[in-house]
Amino acid sequence: MKLIKNSLLLDNYEKSIETALQKGEYVSVKNLTDSKELFAKATDLYKDLQKTKRITLRVNKSDLIKVKAKAKNNRIPYQRIISALIHKYAEGETGITL
Repeated sequence: MKLIKNSLLLDNYEKSIETALQKGEYVSVKNLTDSKELFAKATDLYKDLQKTKRITLRVNKSDLIKVKAKAKNNRIPYQRIISALIHKYAEGETGITL
């Protein structure tokens, strides 16, 4: 870590930013307001994607009983197992044959 004038310690990443600033490698954007709006919108969209959504789902009763039993054996809520299965399928980590 490097000690700078106002007694702040910088890690390696922060030092690389400071060096780039001193070399003039960063330039101001032409329209800062538009850039701020773009990043604000991107932040809002990202936050929205992190939220959960309640759904209604019909499943075979015997399948649900089996999932609940496995969840109970693992001491986790059965909804978490169902959510994990949906997530793995959405990410392409598992598949199904129809």
